[in-house]
Amino acid sequence: MDSRQKPDHSPTFLRHYTYDPPLPKSTGRRAATRVLLWSTALIGLPLGLLAVSWLIMLPDTDLLARTNPTSTALMDARQAQAKKQSRAIGRQWMWVPLSRISPHLRHAVVAAEDASFFTHEGFDWEGMKEAAKYNLEAGELKRGGSTITQQLAKNLYLSSERSLFRKAREALITRSLEQHLTKKRILELYLNVAEWGQGVYGAEAAARHHFGKSSSDLTADEAAWLAAMLPSPRRYDPLRKTTFLTRRHERILKWIDRQSATPIPIADEETH
Repeated sequence: MDSRQKPDHSPTFLRHYTYDPPLPKSTGRRAATRVLLWSTALIGLPLGLLAVSWLIMLPDTDLLARTNPTSTALMDARQAQAKKQSRAIGRQWMWVPLSRISPHLRHAVVAAEDASFFTHEGFDWEGMKEAAKYNLEAGELKRGGSTITQQLAKNLYLSSERSLFRKAREALITRSLEQHLTKKRILELYLNVAEWGQGVYGAEAAARHHFGKSSSDLTADEAAWLAAMLPSPRRYDPLRKTTFLTRRHERILKWIDRQSATPIPIADEETH
């Protein structure tokens, strides 16, 4: 017997170890993500451009320094609403210069709607904070804190919808009005386009509609009633001296008395 060990010629299989990377993420998930991103871009980009263009394309408020508006967004909206409801609504509106509007009414409106009108630059930040605090305590939106300039911007150019875009547009228009117009002109515009009843716009039409006289002849008492109506003019047309309106009227009369001691020179200037 051969004591030498025979070599083993059986085949040997060598295993080569390699790095196996993790399985790729689901291609379906990738596709869904791409679709979502493209959809967002295709929808969001046009909407973003529309919003920016809507904010940038502001009305030319500089024209108001030289010309009076022939209509307002509020007037047009009231007409459209009446037409939709199949009812007729007239429009009582007579433009008069500020010098022909009773000083009593000028004082009453400023006192009731925007006491710091002649000192702010379009926005009454303190008034806004007070309104926000009041609304928070009341648990509902009861006070707006809008200045006369802000109300003018809404009356002239904006719809009644409530949205962030509309508020942003209102702020830009308000700033533009303050930049291009004097306080005297802003007050004149406001007093001539403010709503004072069903189809009644402006101080002259309001004085004739509610008291049968020209706005230049209004007494302090009558002016206070008209100013008291402004937050809800259609509700109090014809003039109904409710408890709420009477209290507001009395407060405005007291404000007028206080202001009489310190007349407002800007409001009393001659309008050219």
